[in-house]
Order: sequence, then C-alpha cells, then structure tokens
Amino acid sequence: MNKKAFLLALFTVIVWGSGFAAIRASLLGGYSPGHLVLTRFLIASSVFAIYALWPGTTFRLPRKEDILKISVLGWIGISVYHWGVTYGEVTVSAGTAGMFIASAPVFTALIAVIFLKERLSTLGWVGMFVGIIGIFLITIGSEGTSFTISKGVIFILIASVATSAFFVFQKPLLRIYRPIELTAYFTWAGTLPFSIYYPGLLQSIQGATIEANFSTIYLGVFPAAIAYVAWATALSLGETGSVASMLYAEPVVAIIVALLWLQEFPSILSIIGGIVAIVSVIIVNWIGIKRRPVLR
Repeated sequence: MNKKAFLLALFTVIVWGSGFAAIRASLLGGYSPGHLVLTRFLIASSVFAIYALWPGTTFRLPRKEDILKISVLGWIGISVYHWGVTYGEVTVSAGTAGMFIASAPVFTALIAVIFLKERLSTLGWVGMFVGIIGIFLITIGSEGTSFTISKGVIFILIASVATSAFFVFQKPLLRIYRPIELTAYFTWAGTLPFSIYYPGLLQSIQGATIEANFSTIYLGVFPAAIAYVAWATALSLGETGSVASMLYAEPVVAIIVALLWLQEFPSILSIIGGIVAIVSVIIVNWIGIKRRPVLR
C-alpha cells in the first residue's frame, strides 16, 4: 500500500472509530435510531449537493448503465450498514460495536475469494476460522452472563457483512468515477430508504440534547461524508484487501473515544475476542491471500 493510500485509510479509520461513540451519544441524548440515521444522512447528502452545485466544480452524473449498480451498492453500503450499526448500538456499547465492525475484513476477504477469484492459502483459511472464533467471543462478551444473542448483535453482524460487500464491489466503479462523485451517488441513493423515518423528525431534533445534536452534525459531516470520500480514494489507490485491513485499528479508536466521552468500556471477553479477530484479519489479508497476477 502506498503512503497516500495508507494515510487516507488511517484518517478514515480514526474518524469512523470516533463515530461509534457519537452514535451512542446521539441515541442517549434523545434521538431514535431511525431519526438519527435520517438526520445524519440528510446532512451528508446536503454536503455533497453543495459541493456538486458549487460554481466552478466539475461533477459528472452517473452513466445510465451504472445507475442500478450504484443504487444497490448505496443501499447495501449506506442504508443496510448504517441501519444495522445504529439500531445495534441501542443495546451494544460503542467499543464492542467497533470490534464487531473490525471483523469486516474477514468477510471482505471471503467475498473477494468468491467473486474476485482471489485465493486463500491454508494459513488464510486458518485465519478465517480464527476470525469466526473472535466474533463468537465478542458476541458472548457483549451479552454479559446471558448466553443469548441480542437483536443489537445481529444488527451489527448484518452491518459487518454489508460493509464488506460494499468495499469489494465499489472498486470497479472507482475506475470510472472520481471518489467524491461516487461517494455522493452512494450517499444520495442510501439516504432515500431512510425517508420512512420522516414522521416526527422535527420533534426528535427539538427534544434532543445539545450534545446529541452536535454529535449528529459531526456524524453527518465527518464519518458520513468526508471519511467516505477519503476511504474511496484510498481504495482507488491501493489493493482492496490491504486497505480494508486498516480497519483493525478502528476498535482501538472506538474504545478510547467511548471511554473518554461516554465512560463505556467493553467486557474483558469482548476485548479478547476483538484481539483474536484482529489477529485473524492480519493472517487473512497480509499472509493468507494469494492474488492472481494481473495480465497486462
């Protein structure tokens, strides 16, 4: 991975990592999950609309043949992912949610093997199995003394799979569109399904605390807009697996920010599971994948 891709991916991971605590702060401050995802993506959509309409800015519209693919990816990577994370964090702490999402590169590698014809070595498959063990430990640790799996955990696991598919399948489009254009398309498409939460939105905003409203604005401008552009740019400059493996740092940021901001700390078992999952990510993405040579 080149230096620019690394720095962009690192910036994104730091911003996204802080986003887990910001989501919890908004939820604890009076927002419902539906109103939170709608508000933050109305803000993000507005940021991209202002950019696209700014005098002197070159901003292309998508080609007709790409509209369906862009829409589906927007629904998967924006709608499903953020719906899952936001509803999941109603019951799951910010740090634990970050550790679940850190397992996404394992799913990313598996999808790349199936659809992009990348190959896993024996060690890579071992890493995949280790990752599943890590996810299991995080799940059990997040439930305390209960051995049931809550809806919140299921929502976040769905989000992990969704964001993995999104990372893999958006890359071909980055050869056609600039990262900021593609991110804008995804954001606008992904915001549309959230319109079902319009009823009661104004009352929810008015009833939320100042901290919750500022957290929501931060989520809309930084994790939902700027960071997605940075991530798309990093993907356009580096290999999917290598860039996605940077997500191993996300739970560290999530835990630190949640501890300082919300005084939340994951269970020891969840932390152990997170470490196991991160080790599996390193094994799978840095050691286990055998990439086919690119024909020139």
